[in-house]
Amino acid sequence: MVNVEVTPLPGIGTRQDFLAKSGRRIGVVNHRDGHFELIVSKRDDPDSCVASIPLTVEESAALANLLGAPNLVAQLQEQAAGVHTRQLPVVPGSPFDGRTLGDTALRTRTGVSVVAVVRAGSIHPSPRPDFALGGGDMLITVGTPDGLARASDVLDRG
Repeated sequence: MVNVEVTPLPGIGTRQDFLAKSGRRIGVVNHRDGHFELIVSKRDDPDSCVASIPLTVEESAALANLLGAPNLVAQLQEQAAGVHTRQLPVVPGSPFDGRTLGDTALRTRTGVSVVAVVRAGSIHPSPRPDFALGGGDMLITVGTPDGLARASDVLDRG
């Protein structure tokens, strides 16, 4: 298990990082104004950065989806053999961009359950029907292959 350390940065925001096997600290600075920085420390000085990459909210969401959603799906598949999972995007401008999860009626219409929503670097587990969806969200879903295909169509077409 990886231990993530959270460090308050007065006047800036927070730093969240962990020690990688390589001996470097890898993390994110979450600035109070909403932007992020991906950071990597020097090997011999964990308080000095060798790389600092500023990210927009959209870029941080894309990175989180690249890293977080596949990990969550892999964990679900390991823990429940035979359960089918799929990542379903809410495309900006789609029929459910700005509407609630309940408005999709996915469970009723397809038998698919939404177990989490990945948004801008954060995972929202077990979202309630009143959870507001936004373009760029990634829904982590569980169901039958047929139900998952129908759920994808529902999200795309309404």
